[in-house]
Amino acid sequence: MNPFSPSKPLTPQQQAGAAAEQFASQWLAARGLIPITHNYHCAYGELDIVARHEDTLVFIEVRYRKGTSHGGALASVTRHKQRRIAQAAMHYLQTHEVAATVNCRFDVVGVCKNNYEQWQCHWVQGAFEYDDALPL
Repeated sequence: MNPFSPSKPLTPQQQAGAAAEQFASQWLAARGLIPITHNYHCAYGELDIVARHEDTLVFIEVRYRKGTSHGGALASVTRHKQRRIAQAAMHYLQTHEVAATVNCRFDVVGVCKNNYEQWQCHWVQGAFEYDDALPL
């Protein structure tokens, strides 16, 4: 079912995106990240995954693409999308009373299926900086 509209089922694209996020979360956990929350929503947008990686709080955008004809998953995180992620992260920090001294990082995980229909991830740590995402 659709978490935003319980009476309406997920579309095939939403199902694929949800499966990609679930796979990415498990894949990241196997690499030492500790998930804190998934699909954090606020007025500024959504954070796909918030996790802890050693002493750093990580805000992770998961991008699923069937192919690379439009630049692939990583290229789809535009400056506008970065701004929305950064604003949602600031909201998260403020509403969860996270210490002002905590290290934060913005990562992007591109997820796709290979020719054998197996999930694959491409993890870009520190994909963008908070200051870079804000308007000039």
